[in-house]
Amino acid sequence: MPIQTINPASGKIEKTYMEFSKDEVKKFIDDAHEAFLIWRNIGFAERSRLMKNAAAVMRNKREEYAYIITTEMGKPIKQSIAEVEKCAWVCDYFAENAEVMLKNEFIKTDASDSYVEFNPLGIILAVMPWNFPFWQVFRFAAPSLMAGNVGLLKHSSNVPMCALAIEQIFHNAGFPKNVFKTLLIGSGPIKEIIKDVRVKAATLTGSEPAGRKIGEACGKELKKSVLELGGSDPFIVFEDANIDEAAKTAVTARLINNGQSCIASKRFIVVEKIYDEFKLKFINAMEKIKVGDPMDESTELGPIAREDLLYELDSQVKDSVGKGAKILTGGKILPGRGFYYAPTILDNLSKGMPAYDDEIFGPVASLIKAQDEEDAIRIANDSPFGLGASLWTADMEKAKLFATKIDAGAIFVNGMVKSDPRLPFGGIKNSGYGRELSHYGIKEFVNIKSVWIK
Repeated sequence: MPIQTINPASGKIEKTYMEFSKDEVKKFIDDAHEAFLIWRNIGFAERSRLMKNAAAVMRNKREEYAYIITTEMGKPIKQSIAEVEKCAWVCDYFAENAEVMLKNEFIKTDASDSYVEFNPLGIILAVMPWNFPFWQVFRFAAPSLMAGNVGLLKHSSNVPMCALAIEQIFHNAGFPKNVFKTLLIGSGPIKEIIKDVRVKAATLTGSEPAGRKIGEACGKELKKSVLELGGSDPFIVFEDANIDEAAKTAVTARLINNGQSCIASKRFIVVEKIYDEFKLKFINAMEKIKVGDPMDESTELGPIAREDLLYELDSQVKDSVGKGAKILTGGKILPGRGFYYAPTILDNLSKGMPAYDDEIFGPVASLIKAQDEEDAIRIANDSPFGLGASLWTADMEKAKLFATKIDAGAIFVNGMVKSDPRLPFGGIKNSGYGRELSHYGIKEFVNIKSVWIK
């Protein structure tokens, strides 16, 4: 089955690749295992040197890699450049900190010596999405490789150019052959790969249904998995918030990455007393957004990544409107070439509507009125998801109190939710389990081994 790059800004097929055969996949697993037997014994100093090389490769060719990202999934070119730079940052961060994070932890017991050490597991399978086609991979690869594991990447089938470019980055950085390998395959072979005894764990960033399949497959084999799934993040605005700043940030928080981000703010929950003022400012800011060619540096919103996703988004909006939602601005597929959707705000929302219940993956904001602060938190938690949340208030003591009440893996006060190598990243409920990044993330794929000496 061919794997294709279709440019979402034009609908044009850019490149076609043939899917790897079953025998080819088996050979790559063989090679990865042999690479692990050597790589696990390489010291931190050498791993760090190579990881810093990877960061340098990306910085030196950031425009080239950004062009590939934008060609394949359509985000504005400035955002693609920022993604490449962030990948270089995460490589540098773990190159500089992994050894300390994984140093032996000495614990006083009745033994003459007792400690915990952190050993690599082996081959880690990464099933990654198209929306941040470099970042999602590097935030897994940098800590995993620094811990002594090796990686097999099954990337989303609409970003094969990115997948191959990432493999080449590690090659150009000087990593031993087969420490990181891209598998050009569809979803069919994934379960068989997980069954292979040499594949020790899997990580997936993607949709809830995909996460359930990976979790089930790993569960059957008693293998570790980390899942970062969907989100319907609340953006909560209290009466004492800076409304101008909140409304301006709300647009960025919803439209970044063309609205196709798990941690994008999606439900904008505003207390009743300032609802109308926030609504007017939100609409005004949204209608000023420039939609267009993502290769144009002035473009703020590009196309949806695939045609099927465009029509799925439009269907969710129409279904919500059919059930009583009101379109405040946008709400339609834009004419012309490519897979473009107008920046959209919906209100008059209630349970049973996709715009209230589901994850909307595109430039559509759900504006919801809350009676007061407690009601706003109730609405925020009235979701099967729990990835991130943004809370806006001038009272920091209040912010800390309500942050504890919000069901999410991360709370950002007076700012939009983002991932940071220094902080753990992940969700609860249907947003998945486990953590990436920080010292918590690097320890997800190691054997945490207790050593007791009489």
